[in-house]
Order: sequence, then C-alpha cells, then structure tokens
Amino acid sequence: MIRQAVVVLLRLARAAMAPFVAMSSATPRVCKYEPTCSHYAEQAVMTHGVVRGLAMAAWRLLRCNPFSKGGYDPVVRR
Repeated sequence: MIRQAVVVLLRLARAAMAPFVAMSSATPRVCKYEPTCSHYAEQAVMTHGVVRGLAMAAWRLLRCNPFSKGGYDPVVRR
C-alpha cells in the first residue's frame, strides 16, 4: 500500500514538472539517461520496495551531472 502511494506521488511530480521541462528546452527530451529519473524511481520502488527504491533513485540523481555519460541505465533486478 505504501509502495503504491509512493508511485502515485512520483507520477504526480512528473506530471507537475512536465510543463516546465517543455518550456526550458527547444527539444522535448532533456534527460541524459534512459529511462528518465522519474521512471527509474518508479521502477526501482516497484522492484525493490520503498526504502531501497528511493535510495537507488537518489543515487541516480547524484550521478546526473555534466561529467556523466548518461545512456541506458535500467533498474537492476534482484
């Protein structure tokens, strides 16, 4: 139940940020990772639970910087 609530919050946050992302870039895609960080967080929470999933999402956000290569970075399954 908590897992589903966190997923709903992640989806709401993604929907709330969508207009600002579209305004800040000439191209609709600005994330250097695939899947995007919000999708990654959602998948991590569903796969690994709330605590570990959010920790994995936080680590992903910390890796998102100008010096990282980005690219395909899926959630590692158990």
